[in-house]
Amino acid sequence: MSAHVSSTQFRVVLIMGSESDTPHAEHITGSLDSLGISHVQYVASAHKEPRKVLEIIELHDAEPVVYITIAGRSNALSGFTAANSSRPVIACPPFSDKTDMMVNIHSTLQMPSRTPVLTVIDPGNAALAAARIIQLASAGA
Repeated sequence: MSAHVSSTQFRVVLIMGSESDTPHAEHITGSLDSLGISHVQYVASAHKEPRKVLEIIELHDAEPVVYITIAGRSNALSGFTAANSSRPVIACPPFSDKTDMMVNIHSTLQMPSRTPVLTVIDPGNAALAAARIIQLASAGA
């Protein structure tokens, strides 16, 4: 597989649960940039602004996209996105230490039925996973 994915048709939509997730998102967008993948970024909490999250999904769901959600603690954002979209959702939860990591991963892994969310801890790997999904989809198009 080529490390560089060039496709103007596909893009990654990042949704962060809060502005405090920006540094984590920057690790992902830096990797996406190096892979040549276009992306857009939003801040919208599924707990506090569910309508805004729905608007983002409605804006992009007609396009070929991969969503990357960045939310910690009680991660409703990833499941909410997956439940309201037919597109792939990759959760990449932020964490500050090992205890915080365990809480965030536990929250992200426990999704209800019919809400497929892929959980990737490393931001660079989240970008690479999106690239591989896009490459696979591009090959089938």
